[in-house]
Amino acid sequence: MRILIGQIAHETNTFSNVKTDKKAFSLWGWDTGETITTKHHSVRNYLGGMIAQAEELGIEIIPTFATFAYPSGVITKETYEALKLELLNGIQNAKDYDAICLALHGAGVTETTEDLEGDLLKEIRKIAGYEVPVVITLDLHANVTQTMVSEADAILGNHLYPHTDSYEIGIEAVNVAQKIVENGLKPTMHLIKLPLAIPTSTTNLSPAKDVNDRCFEWEKNSRLIDCTFYHGFPYTNISDFGVSVLATSLNDPEIARDAAQDVASYIWEQKEAFFIKQPSPKEAIAQALQHHGHPVVLNETSDNPGGGTPGDGTYLLRALIEEKVEKACFGFIYDPEVVDIAFRAGVGANIEVVLGGKTDQLHGEPIPLIAYVKCLTDGNFIQSSPMGKGGQVNLGRSVRLQSGGVDIIVCSVRSQTLDEQIFLLHGIDVSAYKIVALKSSQHFRAGFEPISSKIITVDSPGLTTLDFTAFQYTNLRKNIYPITEVSQESIRVITG
Repeated sequence: MRILIGQIAHETNTFSNVKTDKKAFSLWGWDTGETITTKHHSVRNYLGGMIAQAEELGIEIIPTFATFAYPSGVITKETYEALKLELLNGIQNAKDYDAICLALHGAGVTETTEDLEGDLLKEIRKIAGYEVPVVITLDLHANVTQTMVSEADAILGNHLYPHTDSYEIGIEAVNVAQKIVENGLKPTMHLIKLPLAIPTSTTNLSPAKDVNDRCFEWEKNSRLIDCTFYHGFPYTNISDFGVSVLATSLNDPEIARDAAQDVASYIWEQKEAFFIKQPSPKEAIAQALQHHGHPVVLNETSDNPGGGTPGDGTYLLRALIEEKVEKACFGFIYDPEVVDIAFRAGVGANIEVVLGGKTDQLHGEPIPLIAYVKCLTDGNFIQSSPMGKGGQVNLGRSVRLQSGGVDIIVCSVRSQTLDEQIFLLHGIDVSAYKIVALKSSQHFRAGFEPISSKIITVDSPGLTTLDFTAFQYTNLRKNIYPITEVSQESIRVITG
C-alpha cells in the first residue's frame, strides 16, 4: 500500500495588518520529497505520526509538499496559488498511490477564498478523483465547513489544547486510510456548527475538559470512529466561523448524528462557563507577587503570535518595568531592530533603544529603554515541549537584555513561547525567578505547567484578546453568540 502525505497549514487572523506571503511560509518550511520525511521523522507532530505509523504498518510513504506559516494575516493570492500548485503537482506526478493523508489546519483564509481547506480539497479531487480516499487532519481551532466534510473521506482533529496529541492524530489518519483501502471501511461524518464563538480554552481545565470527556464517552461506542469538539478560530472576519462538533461513524449516520447533537447541546448549555474575565497586566503582577511560591507564569494572551498577533506588544513588559519588579524574566518580545543594535554593541554594552510597539499601536506604545546586553545567541534550539517535541526551532538572532530587575529576551522571528528552551538558550533558569512572563494563550501550558507554581492569564488590548467586542465582524452572515443575539430557531437546531 502507498500513501501520499503533505501539509498546508495556516491559522489566519484576518484582523492582522501583516499579509501572509511566500516568505512567511518559507521561513518555517517549503519542503518537497524526502526533505519532508527527514524533517518530520520522530517529531511529535501530524506528519511525524503519519510517517511513524506507515513504517509500523509496512506502508510506503510518498511525500509531496509540506509548508507551514506562523499565524498572521490573510494569505496573498499569489502565495496561495504557489503553495496550491506545489501540492497539486506533487499529487499529479505521483504514480500508483492508494490514499492521500494531509495535515491541514481548518482556519486558512486567502485573498480569494474564506475556506482554504475546502477549496484545496476540491482541487485535489479534480486530480485524484473520488475513488482514492482522502483523509485529513485539522487543528482544534478549525472553522470546519460542510465543503471540507463533503470533499474528505474522513476528518480527524486534535482533542487537546495544548495540541499534545497531534502525533497521535497523524497515526490515526494512516490507520483510517489503511482500513478504507484494505478493509472497506466507510466513514460517515455528521457536522453540527454551533452559533457560538469561544475564547481560547485549555482542555486541561473545565469546561473544555468536560466537553472532551463527553466526546470520549461517545467514542467508546464501537460504531463510532471519532467525536471531536472543534473550538473554532474567532479572530477572523469571514461569513461563518465558530464552534462545531464532528462525529464520524462506521457507516452509521444515526449514531454520528446522535453523538454530534448530544455534544453540541452540552456545549451550548455550558457556554457561559467559557467566558472568564482575566486580569490586566498590573493586576496580574500584584496577584503574582502575593503568591508565596515561584515561578509564577504570566501569559499575555492578547498578544499571542500563535493566533496571528505581532508579538511586539508592550503592555505586560511595560507593567513589569514600571512596577519595578525584581527577579522577573520576559521571554520573549519580537524586535529585530533592537536585536541588531545589541549585536552591533556587543555583550557588556549598555544600549539605549526603543523596544517593541513597532507593528501597530493596538498592542501598546514602544518602550524607551536603557538596557545591559547580557547575552547574544543564534536563536536555535530543539523543542522540548510535549507539543512538537524534537522539532528544530529557529527564532533568528536573539539577545538577552537586563533592565532593572527584569531580564528581557528579544528575538528576530515572531513566535509564541512553548517551553523553557528559549530561556535556557540565554542562560536563564526560570525556576530561580519569581515571575516568568511570556506570550501565548494556552500552548505554553504543555511545557510550563509541570514547572510553575501558578499560572495567571493576562488580557489587554490585542488581536487575540478574550474580549470579542474589540473586533468589527463586518462580514458575518449569521448570528453568533456572544457577538450577536442568537434566535430560538438556531438553538433548536442544536438541542433538537
